Amino acid sequence: MTVARNQLLHDKLQNLPGKPGCYLFTDAGGKIIYIGKAKNLRSRVRSYFQSSRVEGPKLKRLRTKIVDFEFIVTDTEMEALILEMNLVKEYRPRYNVNLKDDKTFPYIRVTHERFPRIFPTRRIVKDGSRYFGPYTDVSSMRTLLKSVKRIFPVRSCNYDLTAEVVEKKKVKLCLDYHIKKCDGPCEGLVEKEEYGEMVEQVVNFINGKNKAVVQELITRMQKLSSERRYREASRVRDQVNFIEDFQYKQKVVTDETKDRDIVTVALEDNEACGVVFKVRDGKILGRQHFLLSGVEGESIETVSTGFVKQFYLKENFVPEEIYLSVALNEATEVQLWLTEKRKGNVKFFVPQRGQKAKLVQMSLRNARLLLEELQLQKLKAKDHVHYNVQALQRDLHLKTAPRRIECFDISNIQGTDPVASMVTFVNGKPIKSDYRKFKIRSKDTPDDFAMMAEAITRRYSGSLASKMELPDLILVDGGKGQLSAALSALEKLSLARLPLAALAKRLDEVFLPGASDSQNIPRTSSGLKLLQQIRDEAHRFAITFHRSLRKKRTIQSELDKIDGVGPSRRNALLKYFGSVKQIREATVDEIEMAEGIPIDLAKRVWEHFHFVSPR
Repeated sequence: MTVARNQLLHDKLQNLPGKPGCYLFTDAGGKIIYIGKAKNLRSRVRSYFQSSRVEGPKLKRLRTKIVDFEFIVTDTEMEALILEMNLVKEYRPRYNVNLKDDKTFPYIRVTHERFPRIFPTRRIVKDGSRYFGPYTDVSSMRTLLKSVKRIFPVRSCNYDLTAEVVEKKKVKLCLDYHIKKCDGPCEGLVEKEEYGEMVEQVVNFINGKNKAVVQELITRMQKLSSERRYREASRVRDQVNFIEDFQYKQKVVTDETKDRDIVTVALEDNEACGVVFKVRDGKILGRQHFLLSGVEGESIETVSTGFVKQFYLKENFVPEEIYLSVALNEATEVQLWLTEKRKGNVKFFVPQRGQKAKLVQMSLRNARLLLEELQLQKLKAKDHVHYNVQALQRDLHLKTAPRRIECFDISNIQGTDPVASMVTFVNGKPIKSDYRKFKIRSKDTPDDFAMMAEAITRRYSGSLASKMELPDLILVDGGKGQLSAALSALEKLSLARLPLAALAKRLDEVFLPGASDSQNIPRTSSGLKLLQQIRDEAHRFAITFHRSLRKKRTIQSELDKIDGVGPSRRNALLKYFGSVKQIREATVDEIEMAEGIPIDLAKRVWEHFHFVSPR
């Protein structure tokens, strides 16, 4: 292709700067479909529209989809590399190599507090906390955290231990202190600096730097012993013994003490799996694996480069050596970026022989086995249709088996806090990651039909529709009215072709579009039982969401009745006591202990809940 697709695109190509930066290709819907970086934006972007460029199937498809593009100029190629990685992570374009969504994998979080807490989480909060992971092997993460709790006296409470809280001793010592599992930061029995040093030891332990931790603890033990603080020294000695016992269980693969990662990728057709083995102090710390998308038609070098960039963009710790099965396309730029991130030299190696080559081959075998396992699972899932799904296909006279079913339910009480739920079942099993809930915006409440139409419209239009595949069957909780409302909404979206059914609560009657009577389905049919199971799950999910909103509103309205209690003081009370019930049972002195609550307001709060008129 020697000319641009339209005049606007042609003009933009002519005016591109010859500077480093990133370019973002978009399709007809304005969606970003590919992000790249360039040392020279003008040369790189224009090359996509030149007939002399060698094309693969993936590039051909990409070129047919490009309608427009944007670009961002940077000062250096290194800045372009970092910007590209962050943009790919944020937008996850279809034609880029991406780590598949790892939101279900847990992390270990070290909170950003005066006395940090350490716990597992699946939610990233950008508040200065440090995160380690994600852990694709959840059992190994639990074992690690169990060891952390056994070795280090990290607090397990959720209190916000500010300087004022500690000084006024608003939080009392708990059982953990008395059984030597915590050093009592809540009452100031351990200094912030000393606690912080211990947390850094935990971070080193999580990163596999056990040798450094042991050396620090031995030095501390010797110092305590010289000061005749033998009881404290014995506790540190136990910590050293626990760490050495933990190390003993780890597999030794080399007698070298350098930190290194072994990174490999297995690629086949449009699927790939990346594996990272972490070796610390000569021992294998653990294995992480990730499935990759956007790899069709790409070389193993390109996929490996994309995997390394996306993996280390999230990773907190970068080792001094990274062993690979193939050389990276952008090895120099990526190496410079990792060196800057580590604040120390990082080297890439592609070993061909010896012990290190065997380690790389071991990692590569793992990647291939994991990829084969994925392919087998997909094959089984594709070929096998659960018997109750087959029965449902028969009962509803569907052309294809309804492997993916999405069910909608409405929940409200006299029109207050109306919500809708959507649950998803695939091959007869719930897929909770695909559940969705909606706060109803319609002004016509309590109109169940209008609310059902709104939920259907919001699910199958806009960004949500582009992120999720269409179902083989849509089920609505209700009778003919809900069915008609759902069908009307689908017709407006030009999706009336999707199979649709309604399941009435009263007699479990099934209604289909165009049929005046309910379907004659035997009560013993496993297909009907599947519909009932899905309907009940949608109802449970909707009720749970509705109750949470109503409870939140009730709590807020109850406290808002008290003169002098605004949003900040209401939140302070709830944070300190945890619930309105606890506030109701508290004394005036206890209420005063909450942050920002003076004595006169504490009295008014107590009087409000005990039906005493204020004086």
